[in-house]
Amino acid sequence: MVGTGGPVATFSVWDYVVFAGTIVGAAGIGLFQAIRGRKETSSDEFLLGGRQMTAVPVAMSLTASFMSGITVIGTPAEAYRFGAAFWLFGFSYAIMSAVTAEIFVPLFYRLGITSAYEVRHRHLNYITWYNGWWRGEALYTGLVIYAPALALNQITGLNLWGVLVATGAVCILYCTLGGLKAVIWTDVLQMVIMLAGFAAVIARGAVLQGGLTKIWEDAQQGGRLKAFDFDPDPLKRHTFWTIIIGGSVMWVSIYSINQSQVQRYISCKTLGHAKMSLYVNMVGLWVTVSLAMFSGLTMYSIYKSCDPLTNADISTPDQLLPYLVMDILAVYPGVPGLFVAAAYSGTLSTVSSSINALVAVTVEDFILPVCKNLTQKQMTWMNMGLSVFFGALCIGMAGVASLMGSILQAALSIFGMISGPLLGLYLLGMLFRTTNSIGGLLGMIIGLVLTLWVGIGGQIYPPTDEMTNPLLLSTIGCNTTTSQNYTTTAPWTSPVTLTSQPEPPLADSWYSLSYLYFSLLGTVTTVVSGLLVSIVTGETYNLYFHCRDTTVLLLCKCLIL
Repeated sequence: MVGTGGPVATFSVWDYVVFAGTIVGAAGIGLFQAIRGRKETSSDEFLLGGRQMTAVPVAMSLTASFMSGITVIGTPAEAYRFGAAFWLFGFSYAIMSAVTAEIFVPLFYRLGITSAYEVRHRHLNYITWYNGWWRGEALYTGLVIYAPALALNQITGLNLWGVLVATGAVCILYCTLGGLKAVIWTDVLQMVIMLAGFAAVIARGAVLQGGLTKIWEDAQQGGRLKAFDFDPDPLKRHTFWTIIIGGSVMWVSIYSINQSQVQRYISCKTLGHAKMSLYVNMVGLWVTVSLAMFSGLTMYSIYKSCDPLTNADISTPDQLLPYLVMDILAVYPGVPGLFVAAAYSGTLSTVSSSINALVAVTVEDFILPVCKNLTQKQMTWMNMGLSVFFGALCIGMAGVASLMGSILQAALSIFGMISGPLLGLYLLGMLFRTTNSIGGLLGMIIGLVLTLWVGIGGQIYPPTDEMTNPLLLSTIGCNTTTSQNYTTTAPWTSPVTLTSQPEPPLADSWYSLSYLYFSLLGTVTTVVSGLLVSIVTGETYNLYFHCRDTTVLLLCKCLIL
């Protein structure tokens, strides 16, 4: 019986057919774009789609890029365990869209560049920054690959290694052959599949529970709809202030300066299309997070009397939605395959975006300045080779990502720790005349050290329940208290016995800082320390005063206007 615990069904033949069809379709788009554009082999065509993309497909690609398998699996689990506070990110998405569209998009679009970092490295220690950026990007991508692999392992029992390698191989295929056009049009398909997966869960849950109203009432009675907590305590995981302030800064840092996103909106044919893509993307984010949250509330309505995690039916919170899917949708052959395809679609989108971004930055900022006489054919082979290399690297990083706990919070924590100091570095160059290269470099290093310190400390010494506020769950309605235990061990690790260690004094204060403030902390620390160091060193060398070449001159004009 649904919602009473115990083992659930496994994949049927039709589920495998649906899932495989999705993967083949994604790879097929890459092949189609490769054949269609076989005469257009320039680096600009490969990395930016010839700068002829329109707003709607770019917007859907922007949404899909960071609404990955982590969103498909992690966000419903968030609503199930912690309630609807995550819905407040809708306000953060609106703030992020306005700031990015009106400030950063005009800046990058008018420069006509490929890499978001082409200008900055003229004045700062770019090698140091690049080493930090690609590691963060690769680690996040590894986490994205690990998320659906965990789900597929839970549902089908397929080996984690096989799933991880297959995911990376498909992404490498259509990134290598089709370039950015393949990535964007595949994102459009994958976005539709993601939304269809959520809709299937909600629709089936509504039928089982007696309507959407019953699901809403159960969520209200279970305390899942209390979203507005105005406590200003920065140690509390999710409050109105942590989401609106910390969440907005985090998402601005992701969308305004992250290469994966910048590369998309500068591929638009006009500035108007580029701006519009951000606002359409905002609506796409609202729809996606709403469906994901309501899927979580549906899951609570079904399992309010028998929590699968407490009942040992599953081993981690990230297996909740896969377990629900097999519990309620296995009677419809092919539908569970659609869900796994949805999780996989989000992953393929994000991984392909990251690979394309890593290739773009490496080629434009490192290879071309050194090897200026490469032919178009050589550049094409260079792009393809780098796509294979970075794809393999991201697969390897999945092993590290498997050790990071809850995938949703881990993903956003990585963004906060890495992108916050990078945003601070941009603001130093854009807003302050006294900034010099020494100040920018040391400011970024100090910001990274602080965010990594608090972030890693929070992983080692997780905040208490008083700070995270998990909601009550019950097993009173379970048929059994000892069920099949689905335990997944990462293929790179072995089970270890952890002994209790005394916590340091910082565990209940500094290490308990809400992960949403990591980006704000990094941004402010980088700006303040960068300005102080610049004043002490006394050398003024910044974008405002040193407009010596065409690119930097255009940047200065953009800032002055």
